[in-house]
Amino acid sequence: MAKDSSKAGLAGAKPKPQPKVSADGKTIRAPLTQNPHAIRDTREKVLEVAIGREVRAFRKKLGITVADLAVATDISLGMLSKIENGITSPSLTTLQALSRALGVPVTAFFRRFEEERSAVFVKAGEGLDVERRGTRAGHQYNLLGHIGSNTSGVVVEPYLITLTEDSDVFPTFQHEGMEFLYMLEGEVVYRHGSNLYPMKPGDSLFFDADAPHGPEQLTKLPMRYLSIICYPQNSAG
Repeated sequence: MAKDSSKAGLAGAKPKPQPKVSADGKTIRAPLTQNPHAIRDTREKVLEVAIGREVRAFRKKLGITVADLAVATDISLGMLSKIENGITSPSLTTLQALSRALGVPVTAFFRRFEEERSAVFVKAGEGLDVERRGTRAGHQYNLLGHIGSNTSGVVVEPYLITLTEDSDVFPTFQHEGMEFLYMLEGEVVYRHGSNLYPMKPGDSLFFDADAPHGPEQLTKLPMRYLSIICYPQNSAG
C-alpha cells in the first residue's frame, strides 16, 4: 500500500517553535539584543580603528567581500584585514585606492573619528512652542529638543502636548515613523486605526504612526502627555 505522502511530509517537518508563556498565562517576549549600558570600545578613539570600521562598513554596504576589494585595489588580503581591524595605519596612497574602489571620498574614512555627538539640554518651561496641525484645535506643542543630522540615521522629535478646556477633538493624524505617548495629566480615549485606548496618567501607547491616530474623546481636562515621534533621517522635512 502506498504511503500517504502528505502525512509523511507533515511527520518529517519540524514543528514551529511556540512562544513561551509564563505561569499567569502571559507571553514571555524575547529580550532586546541591545545593551543600553554597553560602552563602545575605547579603541574607536584611535584613528586606525575608526578608519578600519569605516572601510568595513562601506565594503559591506556594497555587498562585496574582502577578496573582491583586494582585487579592485591591488591590496593584499592580509593588509586589508589589518586595515579593517585597526591594526595598521594605511598610507595616503592606500586610502586613495580604497576610496576609488568603494566610491567614497577619502575624508569619509575619518567621519567616525572626527564627528561630534550632539546633546540638547532644555530647562523646565523653556521648550520651543511650535505650530502643527493640531494647534488649530487647541493643542499646544512644546518641542523639548531636536538633533538633525546624526550617526543613528533616525530623527526623534519629543513633544510635551497640552490640551486645555478650550480644546476640541481634531481630525486624526497619519505620518511616517513610530510614535510613543505617555500620559502625565488628565484622561483621554486615544484612537489608533480601528482600536480605542482609554489612557490615564502613567499609561503609555507605542504605535506605527502610518495608521490614522489621534484623541477620540477628551475625558478629563486639562490634559498633558509626552509624544515622541521618530522617523528615518532621509525622510525628514
